[in-house]
Order: sequence, then structure tokens, then C-alpha cells
Amino acid sequence: MLRAIHKAKIPLWYTQGYNPHAFITFPLPLSLGISGERESMDMKLDDDLIMREELIEKLNAALPDDIPVFDITEPVMKPGQIAFASFLMKLDTGNPEEAADEIRELFSREKVVVPKHTKNGFIDLDLKPYLNRTEVTSRSDGVEISTILPAGSTMNVNPSLLCDAIKKYLQLDLYTDIQRVNIYDADFKIFE
Repeated sequence: MLRAIHKAKIPLWYTQGYNPHAFITFPLPLSLGISGERESMDMKLDDDLIMREELIEKLNAALPDDIPVFDITEPVMKPGQIAFASFLMKLDTGNPEEAADEIRELFSREKVVVPKHTKNGFIDLDLKPYLNRTEVTSRSDGVEISTILPAGSTMNVNPSLLCDAIKKYLQLDLYTDIQRVNIYDADFKIFE
């Protein structure tokens, strides 16, 4: 993103001091291997007179076609307000109906414990309290899991942990495509 901003010649504001850095942040960066449908980034400009449409045009010209900029707005919420994220997971499987039934049964169990990596090592995390907004659907080409999980600075449940549970409990080693659809505050308002 920084290369695209420099290529587009956008006047970024830099921090003052011995080692200046461009002011650009990603409120909730994506985990490796997860794509995003509606991602946001904060940047501060050195020139407040540049027009919104011009910024969008310059960024889109400098970015690859599959990473478009749709809008530029003033920030409404702070990154610390992020509490949830919605994900769409597509699992490639030979028998989608049977696999979907097995996954539904797994997610309805009293406990679904998987190892979660933390700063202090691994902990056993019970996913069950976080699965109440999860829907499993069989499609002709596989299984689709739609879920809303805690995300942000307070609690963060990576959707790949659901895949880990499927592998651990059902011995299904599936190809998975995970996409973050949106991020929300604690009241489930879309992050702006």
C-alpha cells in the first residue's frame, strides 16, 4: 500500500523527529491467507486541499485491478472500537451435504476446544461460546460457513481456528478459502 501511495504521489504527513514515518495505519490487519472484501486504512495527508475524487483516482491508478479503492472518508470510529468481524469460509469437499451435517453437529457440541497461539504460548480455547452467529450451508461445490467472531484488541478469534476444529474432530483436511466480509463495533454497527 505504501508503494502505491508513493507511486500515486499522494502527499502523506510524516511524523516529526529523528526517524520520520508516514502516518498510515490499518485498524484491523488481515491474517495471512485471509482475503478482505471491505478493508479500511487511516492515513494523514500533508495537503488538506486534495480532493476526494482525485485521491481515489490516483490510488486506483497505482493499485492492482483486484485492489480497488471505493471511497475515502473522514474517520468516524476509532480502531479500538472494533469488536467483531464477519467471515465467509468456503470449504472444498467431495460430499458437501454430509460434510455440512458433520460440521453442524460439531459446532453444536457442548465444547469445541482447539489450541490457540498467544503471546505467551498456546492455550486451549473453547470455540463454543463464539459459534452462536455461525451458519453452515452445503453448496454444490462445497460447504459454506458464514460466521461473526470477536475481533479487535479485547478478544480475537481467528476463523482458521474453526478449520482447525474441523480437522481435529472430524479428520477432514479441506482446502479453505476465507474472506473477511466486514468489521463491526460492539453494537454491530459497520466500522467507519
